[in-house]
Amino acid sequence: MSRRRTLGTKKKIALLVSAAAVAGGGAFVMASTSNAAQSPPKTLSAADSNVCQGLATALGNNQRFIDGQRANPDAQSAARIANREAVIAQIKVQQKASGCAVGESAQGSQSAQPAQSAPPAQAAPPSQAASAPAGNANAGGAAASGSARQVCKGSTVTLSGEAGAPAASSNQFPAGTTLKVTNLDNNKSTTVKVTSVSGSCALLNNAAFEQVREPGKFLIRRALIEKVG
Repeated sequence: MSRRRTLGTKKKIALLVSAAAVAGGGAFVMASTSNAAQSPPKTLSAADSNVCQGLATALGNNQRFIDGQRANPDAQSAARIANREAVIAQIKVQQKASGCAVGESAQGSQSAQPAQSAPPAQAAPPSQAASAPAGNANAGGAAASGSARQVCKGSTVTLSGEAGAPAASSNQFPAGTTLKVTNLDNNKSTTVKVTSVSGSCALLNNAAFEQVREPGKFLIRRALIEKVG
């Protein structure tokens, strides 16, 4: 009888120790989980991510355009500035959704060249439009004929954030110029008309950029830009 009681007591002690250990481990796991939940996610900079760099470059290009319009205003500057401010607001939304530093701005490879004024977008003459229609992905008719000329060698290409039919903006070429932009990383190209001024050699709007982009990227590092019309 005494032996049974002794064994029963020992078993009880062992069970209590095991329960305490399990409870302590559970508390540790809960504390670790709680601490992990409280830690804010890391904010990425342009140096940390290609996506963040592309968005920062797009924001910087648009901000430079706004600065140029404010420095040399004309009758259409207020409307252009309002449009680009809306684009910047959308880029910031994309930065936040991608975990990037919101509002971070980077300069494109052509940022040192001052923006030039250009006339408002005009419809191309019928003959010109027929030879190189805007937004024709992988179009190479003008290039095949030998009339294409490489421009802005070494430039990167990003998106302006603007909606609408495929088009480009530039600080090198006036409205109506036809540019062919090729992404050398996936061999996709698009031929578009320049419709407005920007802070870089070639800035593609959303529709044009979608024709040549790589999934998840907002910057084309290896780009071939050709003037075809």
